[in-house]
Amino acid sequence: MRQILDIQKRLLPDLTDVLKKRYTILHHISSTGTVGRRALAAHLELTERVLRAEVDFLKEQGLLVTESSGMKLSESGRKLLEDMEPIVKEMLGLSYLEDTLRDRFSLKRVVIVPGDSDQSELTKKELGRVGASELRRFASKDDVIALAGGSTLAEVANYMTPTAHMKGNMFVPARGGLGESVELQANSIASIMAKKTGGEYRLLHVPDHLGEEAYVSLMQDPNILEVVEVIRSARIVVHGIGDAMVMAKRRKVDKQTIEELLEQGALAEAFGYYFDRAGQVVHKMPTVGLRLEDIQKTEVVIAVAGGKSKAEAIAAVMKFGHEDVLVTDEAAATELMRYV
Repeated sequence: MRQILDIQKRLLPDLTDVLKKRYTILHHISSTGTVGRRALAAHLELTERVLRAEVDFLKEQGLLVTESSGMKLSESGRKLLEDMEPIVKEMLGLSYLEDTLRDRFSLKRVVIVPGDSDQSELTKKELGRVGASELRRFASKDDVIALAGGSTLAEVANYMTPTAHMKGNMFVPARGGLGESVELQANSIASIMAKKTGGEYRLLHVPDHLGEEAYVSLMQDPNILEVVEVIRSARIVVHGIGDAMVMAKRRKVDKQTIEELLEQGALAEAFGYYFDRAGQVVHKMPTVGLRLEDIQKTEVVIAVAGGKSKAEAIAAVMKFGHEDVLVTDEAAATELMRYV
């Protein structure tokens, strides 16, 4: 395929540009569900005249349908979009990036979506859609699936759908709550995924950031201990990756600890642990839920994180070496090449 695309780029460069434009239009409509032409033109930074011509063509091909609320993909459009994905990835160089990052970080799979989720909410939604697809790929019947919190994982939850092979799954939070918006907490994400897939869920009603004394006390509560044992038996873990200093502030970590994190070179945070540039754990929070030793025993660990600003943090967690799947975006992946 690569050779054919190279020839096409040299002999028919205009055709490549048209294909990218039409793919972008179909992809945007797919991500939003239903959209008006004016809103679509504004987002894609196309004039309404240019967009009208493209939309008319796509309608004539039976790829779009128009309703009172706006345009949406037909079944033919949805199928074509799926078929185009590997071609567009090859054209954008994403297939090369996927292969390179997979090999350099010794991962089972790397999946890259176009764009930069720092700049585009639609790219973040696409991260969620692909993250949900990867979870479905690896999940099996009666799995325990532990989930971290955050906005990216909330998007993954939004794209979960019922599947026969995920029947009987138990969704659990990877750890306690951060005290942030309810919809971004791991408890909420676990319950949403369970409801969308017809699975079950258990909740962990404890704060994430605990003092040593509070941690020891809580771990003696039989109800909490029962849930924690289920969490620590998870076959699959799905988590995001955060910038160390941003996450420390979100957790309201004290000034002394933040200074220690800076001195230790902490760059990234994932599942309550802080990592330096080499992927070494430099700090851990006394958190109720998954521990490092549980992650190391987990059969499938899926990281979903994107945005150019997170590239260094993603690289640090990948160097830790216990990830199996990375779902990221083009901006982060391109920047990641500096750290492999």
